[in-house]
Amino acid sequence: MADRQQQRQRQRQGAPSPGFERVGRSRLMDGLRAYRLIAWMWVRSTMAYRASFAMTLLGNFAGTALDFVAILLMFSRVDELGGYGLGEVAFLYGLSSAAFGLTDLALGSMDRLGGRVRDGTLDTLLVRPAPVLAQVAADRFALRRLGRITQGLLVLGYALTVVDIAWTPVKVLLMPVMLVSGAAIFGAVFVAGGAFQFVAQDASQVQNSFTYGGTTLLQYPPTVFAKELVRGVTFVLPLAFVNWLPALYVLGLPYPLDLPQWVAFLPPLVAAGCCALSGLAWRAGLRSYRSTGS
Repeated sequence: MADRQQQRQRQRQGAPSPGFERVGRSRLMDGLRAYRLIAWMWVRSTMAYRASFAMTLLGNFAGTALDFVAILLMFSRVDELGGYGLGEVAFLYGLSSAAFGLTDLALGSMDRLGGRVRDGTLDTLLVRPAPVLAQVAADRFALRRLGRITQGLLVLGYALTVVDIAWTPVKVLLMPVMLVSGAAIFGAVFVAGGAFQFVAQDASQVQNSFTYGGTTLLQYPPTVFAKELVRGVTFVLPLAFVNWLPALYVLGLPYPLDLPQWVAFLPPLVAAGCCALSGLAWRAGLRSYRSTGS
C-alpha cells in the first residue's frame, strides 16, 4: 500500500515511475549493445584486409593533414592571423579536429541516412529488434577515421609545446572536458542532421555544411569572421563551445563578443542541452517516416 501511494505521489508530481526509468535504461543498454555488435562486425571485416586498412588509414591521415598544411602556408607569409600566432591557431585546430574526429568515428555514417530514406532500405532497420539510431550510427563503422583523431592530437601536442600557457589546475582539467564536450556537441549536430533528412530525404550535403563545415570554421580564430557569424555559432548553433570559448580562456585571450570568462565552463551543459534537443528531433523525424512513396 505504501509503495502504491508513493507511486501515485510521483505521478502527481510529474516524476517518471520506476517502470519508465527501467525501460529507459533498458533501451539505452540495448542501443549500446547493438552499436557495439554492429561496429565490431565492421571492424572484423576491415581487419580481414590489413594492408588495405593501413593504406586507407594513412590516406585519411594525409588527407586531413592537408588542412593544417594550408595553415602553415599562410603563416609562411604572415606572422599573425587575426591577431593569433601559429601556435594559438594550432591549438584551436587541434581541439576542433580531435573532437570532430571522435564524433566522426562514432557517428560518421549518419549522412547515409538520407539515401536509406529515399530508397526505402531504412525499413529493414525498423523491423530489427534494436534501436534505429544505434543501427544507423554503427553502419559501416570505419576505423580509418582514426587518422583524423591522430592528426588532430598531434597538432594539439605541437601547439602545447610552442604556446606559453599559464597553467592552473582548472585549465588542466578543462582540456579533456573540451574534447569530450566538443565531441558531444558535434554528435548532437550529426543526429539533428539525420533527423532533418527524414523530411528532406537526401540532404547529406546540408548536414555536412554544419558538421564538416563547422569543424573547418572552428579551426581558425573567431577574430577573422564577422561578428554576426560569431554570434550565430555562439547563441544559435553553439559550435563556439566546442573550442573557441574554453580555448580562449586557456590561452588567456579575450573573446570577440566580450562575454564573461565563466562561459568557458559551460560546454558540458551546452552539450547536454544539444544532445537532449537532437534526441527530440530524432524521435520526431522517425515518427514522421512513411517509407518510400510518401
